[in-house]
Amino acid sequence: MTTKSLAGKIALVAGGTRGAGRGIATELGALGATVYVTGRSTRAGRSEMDRPETIEETAERVTAAGGEGIAVKVDHLDPARVQALVRRIDAERGRLDVLVNDVWGGDHLFEFGKRLWEQNLDDGLRLLRLAVDTHLITSHAALPLLTRNPGGLVVELTDGTADFNAVYRAECGPFFDLAKWSVIRLATAQAHEIGPLGGTAVSVSPGFLRSEAMLDHFGVTEENWRVQAEKDPAFGVSETPAYVGRGVASLAADPDRARWNGRSLDSGFLAKEYGFTDVDGSRPDVWPYIRKLRDGEDPGNPEDYR
Repeated sequence: MTTKSLAGKIALVAGGTRGAGRGIATELGALGATVYVTGRSTRAGRSEMDRPETIEETAERVTAAGGEGIAVKVDHLDPARVQALVRRIDAERGRLDVLVNDVWGGDHLFEFGKRLWEQNLDDGLRLLRLAVDTHLITSHAALPLLTRNPGGLVVELTDGTADFNAVYRAECGPFFDLAKWSVIRLATAQAHEIGPLGGTAVSVSPGFLRSEAMLDHFGVTEENWRVQAEKDPAFGVSETPAYVGRGVASLAADPDRARWNGRSLDSGFLAKEYGFTDVDGSRPDVWPYIRKLRDGEDPGNPEDYR
């Protein structure tokens, strides 16, 4: 990727407070983009997830990386606030080149290993609203601005590729499974609609993400995460948020990105296509590893997937 190859480009990362969203916003900034970073967690108060990360911190990372980060508190379930956000971007910049729909916030709303009727219904429906309605509301408001100029890119962040998610993810339960599959379908729909207007829409999945919350869950840090990999071999194929961030930034900087329109992509695949690595110089590719585990095969040494 050429240094500052996204200079003059305007991006909106919806759900950029932490995790993949933060990694994507930062890497877009590293290529010179102006990035509007939205979420509900600010220095003035936390969202229902009650995490310490804030949109201001993400915006500061964008700027430090070489772009311009702009933090805007937005609840993407509120159409009026999302419309106001898009009007602001239009008034301040007059264009939108990249839309990243990464709103999620559902980690605390489902239970592993529980059947439909064993899950909390209110939590499950809330998960679907956060994971699907937010993306629809945001695209509904933003696509008219994004398609004003040819070449716009929509990235729908999900968990799992279309191939992997074609098999019901029973361990996660129906609400999670439906949410993550729906986001892939949303990318397909938007590809159909903006492709003829010169736009590109894809779904992108990180692999086993070493997000802030995941590191906390396992009681490790980015410095000693391999301690957990000794207990959970799949974690040995995990990746930092910068990895998927570099994948999305590579897409945004690719003048021939329309060839991916409608595709389901993941960070490992994008790393091979565009030649980037994770921050440690490796190229994690966890989905083939997890697929073999799911299918009862021996995946072998996790290091072979890095």
